[in-house]
This record gives sequence, C-alpha cells and structure tokens, in this order.
Amino acid sequence: MTTKLFSLVFLLFTALTFSQNVTVKGTVVDQATGQPLPGVNILVKNTAKGASTDFDGNFTISDVSINSTLVFTYLGYKDQEFVVTDNNPITIQLVEDTESLDEVVVIGYGTQKKKEITGAVAVVSSETIENLKPTRIEQALQGQVAGVNITSQSGSPGAAATISIRGVSTNGDNRPLILVDGNVIEDLSVINPNDIETLNVLKDATAGIYGVRAANGVILITTKTGRKNRPLSIEINTYAGFQQTTREIPSLNATEYALLVNEAFAANGEDLVFPNVSNLGQGTDWQEEVFQNAAQYNVNATLSGGGEKSSYAYAASFLSQDGIVGGSKSNFSRYTQRLNYGLDFLENFKLNSGLIFTHTSRKALSENGLGSVLFNALNMAPTFSVRDENGAYTIAEGLGNEVINPLAQIDNTFNRSFVDKIAGNISLSYNFLENFTAQANYQFNYSEVESNVFNPIAFFGSGKVFNRDRNEVVINNNIFRDYTFDAFLKYENRFNDIHNLSVLVGTSVFKTEGFFSGFVGFDIPGNTVENATLDQASDIQNIFPNGNAQFDARLLSYFTRIQYDYNGKYLLSAVLRRDGSTKFGPENKFGFFPSASVGWIISDEDFLSDSNTISFLKLRGSYGVLGNDRIPDFRFVSLLNGEGTYVIDDELVFGTAIGAVSNPEIRWEKQKTLDIGIDAKLFNNQLDITADYYKKRTEDLLIVPQVSGILGVTAPGATPPVVNAGIVENQGFEFSVGYSKVVNDDFNYSIRYNIATLDNTVVEVSADGDFLSGGAFGVGQDPPARMEEGFPIGYFRGFVTDGIFQNQGEVDAYPTLNDAVQAGDLRFVDINNDGVIDDNDKTNIGDPLPDATMGLNFNFEYKNFDFQAYAFASVGNDIVRNYERNQPLTNRSVYYLDRWTGEGTSNSFPRVTSGANSNGLFSDFFVEDGDFIRLQNVQLGYSLSDEFLEDSKITKLRFYISASNLLTLTEYRGYDPTASTGEAIGGGIDYGFYPTPKTFLLGMNLKF
Repeated sequence: MTTKLFSLVFLLFTALTFSQNVTVKGTVVDQATGQPLPGVNILVKNTAKGASTDFDGNFTISDVSINSTLVFTYLGYKDQEFVVTDNNPITIQLVEDTESLDEVVVIGYGTQKKKEITGAVAVVSSETIENLKPTRIEQALQGQVAGVNITSQSGSPGAAATISIRGVSTNGDNRPLILVDGNVIEDLSVINPNDIETLNVLKDATAGIYGVRAANGVILITTKTGRKNRPLSIEINTYAGFQQTTREIPSLNATEYALLVNEAFAANGEDLVFPNVSNLGQGTDWQEEVFQNAAQYNVNATLSGGGEKSSYAYAASFLSQDGIVGGSKSNFSRYTQRLNYGLDFLENFKLNSGLIFTHTSRKALSENGLGSVLFNALNMAPTFSVRDENGAYTIAEGLGNEVINPLAQIDNTFNRSFVDKIAGNISLSYNFLENFTAQANYQFNYSEVESNVFNPIAFFGSGKVFNRDRNEVVINNNIFRDYTFDAFLKYENRFNDIHNLSVLVGTSVFKTEGFFSGFVGFDIPGNTVENATLDQASDIQNIFPNGNAQFDARLLSYFTRIQYDYNGKYLLSAVLRRDGSTKFGPENKFGFFPSASVGWIISDEDFLSDSNTISFLKLRGSYGVLGNDRIPDFRFVSLLNGEGTYVIDDELVFGTAIGAVSNPEIRWEKQKTLDIGIDAKLFNNQLDITADYYKKRTEDLLIVPQVSGILGVTAPGATPPVVNAGIVENQGFEFSVGYSKVVNDDFNYSIRYNIATLDNTVVEVSADGDFLSGGAFGVGQDPPARMEEGFPIGYFRGFVTDGIFQNQGEVDAYPTLNDAVQAGDLRFVDINNDGVIDDNDKTNIGDPLPDATMGLNFNFEYKNFDFQAYAFASVGNDIVRNYERNQPLTNRSVYYLDRWTGEGTSNSFPRVTSGANSNGLFSDFFVEDGDFIRLQNVQLGYSLSDEFLEDSKITKLRFYISASNLLTLTEYRGYDPTASTGEAIGGGIDYGFYPTPKTFLLGMNLKF
C-alpha cells in the first residue's frame, strides 16, 4: 500500500512540474556585432502565442509551458529555436543568413530569387567593390564577371573606361544601359563606389524588359539603404596612398640617340649632327621628368538605420586623386552626398526615395594622341635639358612641328571642368486585393557642366603647332537633364500550391535634353590664368554663332512580362515590349521586341533528391530581339543646323546651312540573341559552376557610310546620312567556377575563376559589299582599321612583312613598293602574287578584340586576418604601336639598337635614315601581341577582435593595406595593354595612352 501511494504522489508531482507555466524574458542580438535586433518575431512553436522584440531587442512572453520551444525569425537571419527549461532571462544570438540574401537578385521592375532566374545574370557584391577600392565603378567589373570587358581610355584621374558586354555588336554606340536605383546614368564618374549595395549585369535577352538601349546589356546598380527596426549605425571608410606609373618605355639616352642620328644622316649622305658624342652622357630622361608619384585619398561616412515602418541611409564622401603625369595639374576630385528613405506609411502603401548630389572637378592635360604630354616625352630628344642656362624652359628645335618640351607644355596648360549633378528617384507602391501591386516610379537627372580653358601666349620652338601669339579663354556651359516615368501593375498568385504566376504590365516615358553654350575671349591682360575670365577679355566670340546648340530625344514604351513556374521546377518568362523613339520617322518610330526564357531546376526532380553530390542544378535558355536607337537626333529629316559662312562687304558673316544629310527610311537596329546556360552547386554548395553559350546577331546596323564629298557632307555641321546596313555576329562560351570552404572556426577560404571566349564576325556591311574605315596611323596615311565582310569588326589592314632586305641582290629579285627601297628596309609580302607591291597587297594583320578574357579571385580569412587577390587576363587581341613620331631627330625606343646595320645584322628592325623610306608605312611591324595578365588588386587586412572592442560602442575596426595594378605580364612594349579608344573601328590603336597607375593604399573601416 505504501509503495502504491508513493508512486501516485510521484506521478502527480511530475505532472505538475511539466505543466508549470513561466514568464520568459530575454534579449535578441546580432551574433556578429552584438547589436540588439528590434522587431524579431518570437513564436511558441505549434501555438499562436508570441511576441516581438522592442527597440532594444528585449521581449517578454507570459504563460509559457516548461519544455516549450520558442522559434525566433527575422528577415535576413537564420531561424533559431530555443527550449524553455526555466524562467531565467535568456540571450539569443541570431546569425545573418548571407546566403539567403545573396539569392535575391534585382531584375527589371522588381526582384527575383536567384534560383528562379532564367536569364544570364551576374552579381557583384558590395564586399567585392569595397575590396577593390576603385575610383570608378568600371574598375570593379574587370575580371569579376565573365563576358564583361573593360578597356581604359586613359589612366588619368577621372578618365572614363569603355564597358563591353559579350563583345562589340555594332560599329556605333556599344555602351550598355546603366541604371542606378532606376536612373539612367551615362557618366559613372559621378557615382561613389562606396555607395553601391549590389551591381547586377544582365547579359542576354532577359535585358529586353528594359527595351531601348538594352541591346548591349544592362548594368543595374542599387545603392545602400537602411533596414527597418535597426538602431542608428555609423560606418566610416577611409584610405590614403600614392600612385606611380607601371612602367616607362625604354628609350635611347643622349649618347645612344646621337650615334643613331649620326648614322641616319650619314645613310642619307648628310653631315653628322653630333660630331662629338663623347660628352653627351645619359642626357635627359623625359619620361622620368614627366612621371611622378601622385597622392590619392578618400573618406566616406554612412549613417543608416530604421524604425518600425521606415528605413534611412545617408552617406557623404570626398575623393581626391592627383595624376602620375602633371600631379595636381591633372587632379580629379569628387564630393558626393546620398540620401535614401523608405516608409510604409499605410499597411499596404510603401514609399521609397533617393537623392544623390555629386560635384566633380577635373584638371586635364593633353593626352592619348599626337602632341600629348606623353607623346612629347617619348619623342623629345634626350640631348635637350629641361631648362636653359637662364632658367627658362628649353625650346625644342628641329624635332618636327608636333614635338615640344613636355614640361613647358604642362606648365602652359590650364584646363579645368566642373560637373554638378543631382539624381533623384521616388517610388510609390500599393498592394491591394491580396495579389495586386500598383507602382509608379519617377527618376530624374539634372547636371551642369562647365569647362574653363586658358591658352596663354607661348612659344615652344620655330614652326610648332602649339605656338600662340594671342592668348584666349574658352568657357563652355552645358546643361543636361532627363526624366523617366514608369508605371506598372503586377499580379502575383499561387494556385493549388504548385502553380506560381506573375504578370506585369506597364508603360515607360523617357525624355532627355541638353543645351550647349560657349564663348571665346581674347587678349587676357597679364597673360595669366588669374585674369582668365570673359570680363577681362577685349574681344569675345560666340562658339555657336547661330544660337545655342541643343538636343531633345524622347522614348515611349509599353511592356508586359509573364513569369510562371510549375512546382518550383519548370520556369517560364516572356516579355513583349513596344518602344517608340523620336530618333526615327513616323513610319518607323515604333518597334516590337519580344523575348522569352525557360528554366528547369533538375535538382528538384526525384531522381536527384537523394544526391550527395549535386546540391543544385538548373538548365536555362533564352532568346529574344532587342532594339537599339543610339544615333543623333532627327536624322530622318533635313535641318538647317549646319554652319554657313559668307563674305559680305569684305566681312565674314555667319549663317545657317543644311546640316546632316537626312534619311527618312532609317529604322531600329535589331539584335537577336540566344543564350543556353547551366547553373550548378555541388558538394553541399561548396562548388559553384555557371556555364553559358551565347550567340548575338545584330542586323540593320545604324551606320554612317562613306559617301562622296560632292554631297556637301564635309561642310561645317554637315555629315553623311545614317543608314541601316550591315550584320555583325558575336558568339562564344562563358564559364565560371568557384569553391569555398570553412575549414574551422579560425580559417576559411574561397577561390573563383571565370573565362569568356569571343568570336566576332562581320557578316555584311551593305548590299554593295563596301567597307567602313576608322582610326589613324602616322601622318597622312589611310585609316588602318576596317569593318569589312568576313573579318572581325575593326580589324587592322596593312602590309605583311617578311623580314629585312639584306643586300641589293634581294631588293632586285623581289617586288618593291618603289625605287627608293634599299637593303635594310622592310620587305613587304606580295599577297596577290602580281609582282607589284601596292594597296591590293594589304590584308588582315591584327584583331583588336580578345579571343578570351579571364578572371581569378582568391581570398581567405584566418582568425583576425583577411586576404584578397584579384587577377585578370586577356588573350588574342593585337595593339597598334602608334606613339612614335617618325622624324629624323625625334627619339626612339631602345629596340632600335637592334636595327639593321649591314647584311646579317638584323632581320627584325630596319635601318635608320633621315631620307625618305617606306619603313613607316602601316604594316605588321607596328602591330604587337596585346596578351596580358594583370594582378588587379592585393589586399591584407586585420580586424580587431570582439573581445578587444567589447567595452566600446565600436562593432568593427579593420585596418588594411592594398595594392592595385601591382603587376602586369605582357609582351606589349607600350605603356598599358588595357588601353583603347573604345571605338568599334579604330580601337586598339595606341597613340601613347596614359597608363593606368599602380596604387598603394593604407585604409581603415570603422563601424559603430
């Protein structure tokens, strides 16, 4: 009886214990920062009971049973469960779910899970951009995204770069469409890279949702915003350092130069220029004089946070960068302010807005061409000193009309421009009837661009084209403004738990306009830049005598998109867009551009559900037609916007004349693009693979043909007509692979590699089989680049060489260009075997487009240290060496020390002579291999431990050292193998490009 009573009491006590209810109190914090997380949802599992954390991360839930499970959920963090065992206060540390955040990708007019995307979309994160520390956004794309190639137009501070996505598709404007928070941005120098949250690249037909100008791809940039229910967070990023040139082109010293000049004059039967060379020594190294270490620094501060229904972010930054040529005389500075604000002011009514203000200032020197500073430094004779015995800059006589003292040129250059730009956006969205969302977006850009150039009276030597006997000040004031209005309705619903449908219909209106004004003032008193204003000028002329120039272009579009998936495995997206442009006449104004893409998530099939190898596998494909209207305005009608100059009563009178020849039949350029791709994640998501095959065919190219001068197309303000002619095809493969592994709590690493191939072919130029030419080489020679059927666009056309004539017998036995050819000259190949060397023997001698580009990214973290390294390579492109002035007394590179001096001495470099010869004609002698591999960035950082920062409000403090453009391996002998004008026909010709500098930085990241 006693035993039974004891057992009954024990069971009753146990039941009472397990049924006891308690009040649970606690705090929820971010595991990484220790910051409290307001708005976290806490739910007692399998019940409706729960609570949310307050602004300090605290919560209280009453009447909770012992052994109940609490579930903590918060957007952007991994769910966490906690079993209640008593009523002691608890602290929950939530871990940020970065993988989940990465899965959300910005697409046209919305976002989509990366898993469900059926197009070729690449993402560059803010962490990657922060690691690279670019001064311009373009620099962050090189080597990060397969199929995206960046060529530098110049390494000078603030200079633009050319972005091409999957090759050159047209001979006109190949720039991709760039949107920053929905705003169309043409000049990326006004955007602070620190402000970027994500950078997405749309490479295939799915870009068609953006219609006009999306044919060359779309780059979507979203700036950093605050997050709801977050306390104020302050982040400061700053760095400072210096830049230097990556290389100097080896050139002759004074003694070598004098010996070579003497040899050249003697070969032509002339007297020696330097009878005594023994006392010349090394002379002046003009490149050493011109190049210098240049300072660069940047500071950026960001404040962000949010309340229960709002979020905000404010950022301000300042960047200053001097030039490695000219120092402060080629400075670029940028000041930006950015404000983002979002508000859910009703349950289903949301507002998002942003405003960016940018002020840039740039001082520029003459660069990238005949007569530029570096061109003069390369060709200036080393026998001249920088200054004469009186302290004045040395006058360079006898070096041709274009070569002058580069230090004097810098000192007499006063060229400055300013840009003030405001870009804003506001978006209102309203959810109704559960499945519908109506949204309206308005974006605008307004910028004022002022340039101020002062050209003082200057004398650089007899006959120099730079000499000025009258000073002048040139003032230009230009205004650009545009706006975009988008309105769309979206329907989203899920049927029977297996059918997901999203339908989007909308319209878009875009208008852009610009106004140009300018004046030239002469005879500035004192010949000083301080007095260089129009008020001080004695004579003022209007640059636009017929009134201020302007442009006005408008677009009207209607679009719809249907997205459907069955059970999350079978995906479909279809877009139809109707675009209208003022660039075309009434009959051709509108165009229809359809596109579609499909996807199959194979890894969700039953036969792969138990795979231990394949974590995710998706097959996708897309095809579509995209339109391009990037031509000047109103070329379908004749306008009186040309310049007419008449003599009336012995005075010049400026009037108007017919401008560009019109073509009322011009229509949309169309690009038909195909993409087949595969995405895979293997071994528990540690290995990530993406592969694509693409083919783009651009038809009805909008080109400006070469026409007869009798049409008046060479008059001021007049140009040939724009016509639709030509077909260009690009095709290739893209492959990227990444591997990441967490070894233990102290060490993790990742490595990524990507490669993209390109095969570019001009299928047709016109029905008549004509060609278009472009670029320049030397002085007075035919353009060296062509667009011609059967060749890559912009290929180099010239003579093929076959060594050097070694003796007169070889000259007599072989066809030559003329009777002046002698032993020691280049031997041109008789391509057509007609026994004559002439223009018919010119052929394809180089391709400016790379066959393949590659990127390699590596990083690791060990305890508090982190390390990143980025490399980029380009293979298969050629570069024309055109930075040498072929004059008897200009300097040359050291490679001419291997010149031909007699039979058997050289079969690569021709003889030197001051007389007329054919060695300077465009041939493969001037075409070089442009392959290179560049170490883009190396960075080592150290973060102070959480224990060290525990008693402070600082949540992150990191110091780092960084080196950019640290090493370039190439056989190209110019300054920079990445340089190009960016032109489709004529790109890849090196006119003495300003090299991209090597940069060393010391920086700090602070957050509290």
